[in-house]
Amino acid sequence: MQLADFHDPNEAALWRSTDDVVMGGQSSSTLLAGEQVGIFSGTLSLAGGGGFASVRRRDQPVDLSAYDAIELRVRGDGRRYKLNLRTSDNFDGIVYQAAFETQPGAWLNTTLALAEFAPRFRGRPAAGTLDRARLSSLGLLISDRQSGPFRLELSSIIATSHRR
Repeated sequence: MQLADFHDPNEAALWRSTDDVVMGGQSSSTLLAGEQVGIFSGTLSLAGGGGFASVRRRDQPVDLSAYDAIELRVRGDGRRYKLNLRTSDNFDGIVYQAAFETQPGAWLNTTLALAEFAPRFRGRPAAGTLDRARLSSLGLLISDRQSGPFRLELSSIIATSHRR
């Protein structure tokens, strides 16, 4: 099931930034349309107690009950990123998060098992179980404690099943 298709030039406009400026930090990010890709880029700053940059796409709830993983096609900069899933419309609620690594300049298909998404609240471990029947938001986050520019190109994000 297609969750985000960056071959569609309108896809990038559906994503909104939420950076550490909400708590006094100085990081910044955008997700813009490129040539058949979405480009999540910006600058990560540890100044002001911050250290994260993120983008989020809200949707009508999607049922992922028939799927057990999410696959991303990405080209990165060698940094570590996180995919965020939300099951609530609450802006500041629990997020289910899984990390993935990138290799500088290389396109990778990264598969993240839904069972590996851990509940977090404001960056800290939280209680909760991912309700696969109600995905309401997708997000990307960088919080690797390395100041400086970052860039992640995305081709697609899909729900998939590896069950036999």
